[in-house]
Amino acid sequence: MLLQQMQNKLEGQNKEKVSQIQAAEVAFERNRSLLKDIEAAERSLKTRIHPLLPPEVVSLETLYWASVEECIPKWEQFLLGKSPYPIVAVNQNEAENQNETESAVQKEAQR
Repeated sequence: MLLQQMQNKLEGQNKEKVSQIQAAEVAFERNRSLLKDIEAAERSLKTRIHPLLPPEVVSLETLYWASVEECIPKWEQFLLGKSPYPIVAVNQNEAENQNETESAVQKEAQR
């Protein structure tokens, strides 16, 4: 009788284990499906929020970030207290570029 009770208990535990495994598999599939739906919604929202930019805008953005990267060392030195305010250097560079442009124009005019 004790043996029969132990066998019944073992069968009950095995059935419970199988039931838990099945429930876990169903939950896994449900979660996988939910994840796919969320990823699809995310892609859809991204395309609505950030549509493809026109090439002109992409070009301007690239030029902007290039100029930012060019100015980083000047600002870094200023922020570390190792150099004066960098806007003066930027204005000097603009003046130098303008002078070079003017002299090139004058040379062309003389030809």
